[in-house]
Amino acid sequence: MKYKAEIIAGIVILAFAIIFLLTNASIQQNLAEGEEAWGGADGQAAEIIESSGYEPWISPVWEPPSGEIESLFFSLQAAIGALIIGYFFGYYRSRQAAS
Repeated sequence: MKYKAEIIAGIVILAFAIIFLLTNASIQQNLAEGEEAWGGADGQAAEIIESSGYEPWISPVWEPPSGEIESLFFSLQAAIGALIIGYFFGYYRSRQAAS
């Protein structure tokens, strides 16, 4: 079988996706009104810092007008980083193949 490792990796990824979706569905059913299932540590840390009376020293130069644009910039930054890393991996790989 030529693609045995790829088939096994696909099955493992599919199994994890199914497990995640089933777990997420059960968590969403048990939430009360206004609760978040996947709030994350950033929101909790911000609440703790704000409750301690901390006031920022400086303010941002520019804030994106919405959360969607902020997410766009974050994903654009991740894509540019992945392209740079991929370029260097490809460069060194082709250099090894040439020598």
